[in-house]
Amino acid sequence: MGTQEARNKQVVERYWDAHFQRKWGEMPAFFADTAHYTDVGVDPNGATGGADIIRRLKIGIEPLSDYLHFPKHMVAEGDIVVTEHVERWVFHTGEVIDHPFSSVMEVRDGLIQRWHDYSHLNNIFDNAPAWWLEHIATFSAPEA
Repeated sequence: MGTQEARNKQVVERYWDAHFQRKWGEMPAFFADTAHYTDVGVDPNGATGGADIIRRLKIGIEPLSDYLHFPKHMVAEGDIVVTEHVERWVFHTGEVIDHPFSSVMEVRDGLIQRWHDYSHLNNIFDNAPAWWLEHIATFSAPEA
């Protein structure tokens, strides 16, 4: 792995550390102003810019009573860093979901430019408590 790839991998590793500690105030600084995030296949618009990306992430993650990370593999090639990992979502009502992801991040000049998540979101929708599903639906309802 080249020096640039190693640096890009370190950026992503530091981001995951902040992400899973839910350091909301620190997380936007990892993203370029034009960075784009989306759950591929679910949300065609996603979010753009660090503040908007974190606002969007908080909708689903902030209500969790615990949020754990089980990284498996991380591969860097050029500007792309791919992370295969599992998130454990723990709800205060007792539900626990282990949710596998592949996250693809493009890193340039030390900032994340693009983050696309690939997962089987029905794993969450089929296993999350009704109160949480209602919570996220209020944020994704179309505006009148």
